[in-house]
Amino acid sequence: MPDNGNMMECIEVTGMVQGVGFRPFVYNLAKTGSLGGYITNTPKGVTIEIEGKKEAIDKFVKDLMFKPPSLSKIVSLERSVIRHDPEAENKKIYRDFEIRESVRDGHPETLIPPEACTCEECKSELFDTKDRRYLYPFINCTNCGPRFTIMKELPYDRPFTTMADFTRCPSCLSEYTDPGNRRFHAQPNACPVCGPRLELVNGCGKSINGDPVVTAIDYLRQGKIVAIKGLGGFHLAVDGTNNEAVKRLRRKKSREEKPLALMVGSLSEAKKLVLMGLTEERILNSFERPIVLASRCENNRDIQYIADSVAPGIGYLGIMLPYTPLHYLLFYHPEAGGSFKSDITAFHALVMTSGNKSEEPVCKDNDEALERLGNIADAFLLHNRDIFVRCDDSVVRCYDTEVSFIRRSRGFAPSPVFLPDRAIPVLAFGGELKNTLCIVNGNNAFMSQHIGDLENIPTLGFFHEAATHFMKILDLRPHLFAYDLHPDYLSTKYAKKMIGDLDEMHYGAVGVHHHHAHIAGVLAEHGNSGPVIGLSMDGSGYGKDGTVWGGEILICTPHSFT
Repeated sequence: MPDNGNMMECIEVTGMVQGVGFRPFVYNLAKTGSLGGYITNTPKGVTIEIEGKKEAIDKFVKDLMFKPPSLSKIVSLERSVIRHDPEAENKKIYRDFEIRESVRDGHPETLIPPEACTCEECKSELFDTKDRRYLYPFINCTNCGPRFTIMKELPYDRPFTTMADFTRCPSCLSEYTDPGNRRFHAQPNACPVCGPRLELVNGCGKSINGDPVVTAIDYLRQGKIVAIKGLGGFHLAVDGTNNEAVKRLRRKKSREEKPLALMVGSLSEAKKLVLMGLTEERILNSFERPIVLASRCENNRDIQYIADSVAPGIGYLGIMLPYTPLHYLLFYHPEAGGSFKSDITAFHALVMTSGNKSEEPVCKDNDEALERLGNIADAFLLHNRDIFVRCDDSVVRCYDTEVSFIRRSRGFAPSPVFLPDRAIPVLAFGGELKNTLCIVNGNNAFMSQHIGDLENIPTLGFFHEAATHFMKILDLRPHLFAYDLHPDYLSTKYAKKMIGDLDEMHYGAVGVHHHHAHIAGVLAEHGNSGPVIGLSMDGSGYGKDGTVWGGEILICTPHSFT
């Protein structure tokens, strides 16, 4: 006889499954299959108890694996049978499916979600005159918006983010609790009634009259510099077609030669400026929204409108698309002559460079920006949603179908490199230039956001801030510290001081040869145990014999080299 009874399973899922709409997705999947049970966030990922017919549960698991939310990433899924009773047809324990409160006990192992650009549905609502969030610069849902930069600790629930200060209005609360709504359990969900607000101020912090976005657009058209608070920090913006404005920004920012990034309103605008292959199009338009380095379209008449001082003497440009609602408003605000539906933009291109003085970390707080950028910007477009983690824009370059990172930061950090074998907890401090931290926890090597060159006190402060936050958010107590062999690097001095302040009986430390570290990092990224012939051509590094070594050719494994 066929087995018509109910069964119950426990399903443990690890990976990028918090803050990406995974729980509402599972909820609706279970309801569609007439399954009972619950889902909850845990320090390791999510736990699901599911009850119903075996065929329905099998289909549920199949859809879970092959049709998850676009921002999620399942690393492992383990099923275990709790009960299988052919006679249990009328003995269901769960009459419905529910989302339960998160479980906070235990060591966090879940992956931390990075930021995601504004999704198509939110963009449509942003410019819909009938929508209650029309022109609201903080529109988001489970498919987009801030994640890592507002997260204070795991699990990713609103009380543990910088959105905790904003109490949802009845309409937003209704969306949050409605399983059929796109904002079901969207933690940063807000609206003009209850959410963050914009303000345009001068260098003294005094409010400037008028609509903040429209007035900021007017300032930019006049050739003024506007500091704009974004997801992971501030940008310094000027009209990318105004050569004098760009040169003025360079002087004030003390950035004499390095190229400046451009933001354009659409993919079609980007194609007027740079040569775009399929790989460039894909990564430029991806939810991570990095800056993409691409060759100039020298024969296109539109290139003449870009100021010569954006990237003087360089044959390529760094281009990115808008990734927040505020960016879209700057390009398409109807009161400034823009039209999202008709792809009419207020600007051909905007310079969007990091909100800092050269060699310093990007500003993230309003008061910090007014103090550090007060002699650079003519106006500040601020908001009152705090940024907890500063995170600069990512920069990539494409080679055929491959994407190569110049700077791995917003949109990608802190997504890990997956290691083939589990390792003890390790905190690696990185080198002196283009510093990035790495924390190993089990099979995950968590890469921090780009920190920068450790050549001054502000950047060292950012380095400390990032190391402290990573250890806290992962609840990690390293068993081993890794540092560059060069004794004068600030990262090395910081590591040795931290180790000295701890009980050395319970901690180990290892100095790593600079060029070996680069090649070993590539091996880890590709899951290769070697040996390989590795070329490390990044310049000088401290040698094993205490002298300065240059670019090196090494026979390498992850543990040794010749």
